[in-house]
This record gives sequence, C-alpha cells and structure tokens, in this order.
Amino acid sequence: MMGLFSQAGSHIKRARGLSVDDRAPEDTEPDDTSILDENEGSVILSLISQLRVGMDLSKVTFPTFVLEPRSMLERITDFMSHPDLIFGAEKCDDPEERFTRILQYYLAGWHIKPKGVKKPYNPVLGEFFRCRYDYPNGTQGFFVAEQVSHHPPISAFFYISPANRVCIVGELRPKSKFLGNSVSTTMEGENRITLMGVPDDGEYVVTMPNMYARGILFGKMVLELGDTCVVKNEKNRLFCDLEFKTKGFFSGTYNAIAGRVRRGSSDTGEVSGRWSHVMEFKSIKSGSKRVLFDAAKDGQSIAPKYVPDIEQQEPYESRRLWNDLTQAIEERNMERATEAKSAVEDAQRELRRKREESGEKFVSRYFERRDGRWEPKLKIPRDDSSEAIDAVQTWIWPPAAE
Repeated sequence: MMGLFSQAGSHIKRARGLSVDDRAPEDTEPDDTSILDENEGSVILSLISQLRVGMDLSKVTFPTFVLEPRSMLERITDFMSHPDLIFGAEKCDDPEERFTRILQYYLAGWHIKPKGVKKPYNPVLGEFFRCRYDYPNGTQGFFVAEQVSHHPPISAFFYISPANRVCIVGELRPKSKFLGNSVSTTMEGENRITLMGVPDDGEYVVTMPNMYARGILFGKMVLELGDTCVVKNEKNRLFCDLEFKTKGFFSGTYNAIAGRVRRGSSDTGEVSGRWSHVMEFKSIKSGSKRVLFDAAKDGQSIAPKYVPDIEQQEPYESRRLWNDLTQAIEERNMERATEAKSAVEDAQRELRRKREESGEKFVSRYFERRDGRWEPKLKIPRDDSSEAIDAVQTWIWPPAAE
C-alpha cells in the first residue's frame, strides 16, 4: 500500500506535543505529493478531528478522493513487474549471485505507485484478484491473491511461473495508526520465494518496510518508506538487513536505502541508492559496483497483466467488485464514488451479519492456514511440463459449472 493521505492543507495550527521530527520532509519528488481542493481539505480536516494519537485505523472509513483506483490485492502484483531480474537465477552456480538476483526482484517493485499520496481499496473478505502474464520468451506466469481475513486484514498471494522455475507465496498484514502529523502503516507478513531449479536453496524470505504518510496537519503531504526489512536465505546463510531511510527535517536524502549483505558472520557487500531512482550493490571483496535497478532506465519495462474483461469476472473478483467505484474515481465524480464504495461495504456488513446469525464460518477459496502460514490449496508443481501449467491454470480458473 503506497500511500494513505493527500494534502489537507498547511494552515492548521500545530498540534500540541508534536515533535519537529514528525513534520513532512522537504525537497520531495513532485509525483510524491498532491494538492486537494478546498472541499476535499475540509473533509480531511473533519476526519482528522475525530482521531487520537495511537488510534488503530483499520475500522476508519476514508473519503474516496484519497483512493488509488485499484484493490490492494492487485497492488501486490507490482512486485511481479520485472520478472527478467529473477528468471534464470537458478542457473547461477554462485549462491551469492542467486541471492543478489532475489534482491533485485524485491527492490524493483517499489518505484510503481500512483501520482500523489493515495491508498488502494481495502479488500473485503473473500475478495480475490487473479491474472496471467504472457512473457516475450513464450513462457507464462500466474498470480492469485485473496483476502483471507478482514479483522485483522490479511491478504494472501501466490505466483508461479513453471517454465521459469519461480514460485512466490506470501501474506501481508497491514496495521495503520494515527501518529499526530502522520499515519504509519506497519507491513507485517513476508514473501517466500523458491527457485524451483535449486531445491537445496530452500526459501528466500523477504519482509516489508513500514510506510508513513507525513504532513497531515501541516507542511507538505508526502509518502515515505521507513525502517528495516530483511532478506534471508537460511540454507546458504545469506542475509541482508535493508534500511529504508526516512528523510530528516534538516538533512538526509528522500527515498534512500542502505543495507549490508552478509554470509554467516562475514559482510560480503553493501546496498545503497534510492528506491525511486538507482540502487547499487558494492562487493566488499573486490570493491566493484553493479546496478541492481535503475527506475528511470528500466522502470517502464513492466510485464503486462492479462485480466479477463469485467463481464467475464466473478462477483467477488476485485475489478468487477469495485468497478463502479473505479469508474467514478476516474471520472472524478466523488459523490458517485462515495455511493459505490458504501454499496460494497454495506453488502459486506450484511453478509457478515448473516454469517454470525447462522453460525457459518468463512472458508477462503484459494488459501488455507498451515503451520501458522497461509499456503495455496494446491499441490505446487515442481516441474515445467504442460501438465503442470494446466494444473495451475485450472486451479486458478476452474471450468464454469454446467
């Protein structure tokens, strides 16, 4: 989720007890900020007046003009946008090189975001998003994500490209809080990446940084990624502690990252740069540098998704479920957008009420909880045969009942 608020205005008197460190950073990118008109600003101010520092925002309804016109479930696909960075990694003999390729895949997903400071739709329980990728080399990839829990919100996801020997399973558990002049979103959960051509590597586990929408009460509204995430492969004793640095009020660089790669107890390399621009890896042994990802140069080569037309989707597929809201946002009809958003949320509340009355338990369609983790209800194929590809497609898009 790449954003929570747009600018509410800078004329508000500073709230008592807020520190200088909570101010919005200066010298931000133009696309990372947005200006609201007077009416929109008034709505934000009215909302903020009802909040208290430390309040959990999971049950707070935000106005439609702060929304990015897509579901959080579709937002996850941003990390599948540059598959060329990870395809073929199993052919690298050096485990450190395979680890570096995983780092590249992970870091390449952050530059994709809407203009301004926006948040995707909160998925409703049972909502799902599925798509297919057709790659230039004639291979395919398949993705499905599902909202498996609403309180607390949990999004489970699964990606596989049998021909390219890559499988990714994970879940996200965002928790948002109001901090005074900012909103924080703690992104709990992880991505678990398997290079199926190197089964002895086991899983590569990646966690997420936290996100901050700063400058809500005064100053410039801006989105930042902050705090430390971890990339690790325990089988090869490879780790990277990666810090997403928030910019200080008086110094620092916006969108900066820094990290150290180590094997066992020995440092092997350093990661530096800006996740919105260029990121580099420097080998400690040789001193040589290599570009991990250049957003300006390579950021436009995003793998396109194939998603069936709205008419072909099921009622709880993300794009169909939120279609009226998306159209209204794109038309900048905020009154209609509010009505469309309320219609989905009201229907969900009514469905939850009926479940409670009947004692019915929600059962997720694609995922199940095993050993504390959300896993696909699929025996994941480990080969690249046509039968394996057919099995995945049939599981994600089962034949329509006669």
